[in-house]
Amino acid sequence: IQGDGFFILKDNHGATLYTRAGNFQVDVSGYLVTPSGERVQGWMEGADGTVNTNTAIGDIRIPVGTLKTPIATTEFSLDLNLDAGAVAGQPDGTFSTSVEVVDSLGASHILTVTFTKTANAGEWDYEITIAGADVGSSNATEQLATGTITFDSNGQLSSPASSSPAVNFDITGLANGAADMKLDWYLYTSAGAPRLTQYRHASALSAVEQNGIAPASLIRVAVGDGGRILAQYSNGHQRVVGYLALASIRNPDSLIAVGNNNFQTSARTALPAVGLPDTGGRGKVSGGALESSTVDIAKEFTNLIVYQRGYQVNSRVVVAADELSQETINLKR
Repeated sequence: IQGDGFFILKDNHGATLYTRAGNFQVDVSGYLVTPSGERVQGWMEGADGTVNTNTAIGDIRIPVGTLKTPIATTEFSLDLNLDAGAVAGQPDGTFSTSVEVVDSLGASHILTVTFTKTANAGEWDYEITIAGADVGSSNATEQLATGTITFDSNGQLSSPASSSPAVNFDITGLANGAADMKLDWYLYTSAGAPRLTQYRHASALSAVEQNGIAPASLIRVAVGDGGRILAQYSNGHQRVVGYLALASIRNPDSLIAVGNNNFQTSARTALPAVGLPDTGGRGKVSGGALESSTVDIAKEFTNLIVYQRGYQVNSRVVVAADELSQETINLKR
C-alpha cells in the first residue's frame, strides 16, 4: 500500500482485522487469505460478469479451474493492402487470407476471404468461404458471401462507401449443432478510415480482429495495481474478476496489534471508511511490490551518534564523580 489504508480481513470467528501486509495466498477452498488464514475482504464479480463496488464487501473467492463461457463471433475486420500493380488472370491478381471465428459452442471455424483482380482499374471481387464439413456439406468449401470493392486514384477504398461500413452475411446449418451465426465484416474503422488499401506494394495482411472468445480454463489469478484481481485464462485472455477493499482509519495509532501483522480496533479507534484503493484519501495498491520501510536511515544514524556522544559524556561525569569521592576519602584519612 502506497499511502494510508489497511487491507480488511475476517478471522475464523467473524471478527474484522486490519493489515498492511499484502502477502496473500489462495487456500484449498479458493479463498484469498493471509498466511495465518484470515480471509481477505473485497468485491467479486456477480452472475452478470460485472463487479459492483457499491455493495457490501465479502470474502474473495477465486474460481480457479473454472471454465469461461465462449462468446460467439459477431464481427471481424481485416487490415490489408492489395497490390495496385496486380494484373487480372495473373498470379498476383489473386490474394487470399483467413480469419478464425468462434460459434456459440466455442468451436472455431476458418473463413477464407479471396480477392480477385478484375479487368477494371481499382476493382477487385471478393468471396468468403467456409469448409464444407463445418456446415454439413460434401463440398470442399461453401460460399458465404461475394461482392466487389473499388479503390479510388489515391488507393483508398471508395466502394462500399463508409456510410455502409460492413458486409453482412450468415453461417447457417453448422454441423456441430451450434446456433446460426450472423457476421459483420467491417471494411472501415469506427472513425471512418478504410481498412483496405490499394498501393503499389505486394498484397499482404497487416492485422486481423474478431470479437469471439473460445472457452478457456482459469489458470492464474494475481492482484494487480489498484487492487484489481486479474484472472488469466488458458486462451491468453485476462479480465478483472474482483477488487480488494481498503479501509482508511483517521487515528491508526489507536489500533491494537494482535499478531501476524494484524490489528483490531479499540474503543478509541475512529470508524473505518471502506472503499476502493486510491479513492477518498486511501493509498494506492501496487501488485507484486514490497512496502518500503518508513524509517529514515540518515536520521537514525544521526540519533545514534548523538546518543553515543551523550553516553560518553555521561560516563566521564561518572568517572569524575568517582575520582572526587576518592579524593575526599583520602583527605579524611
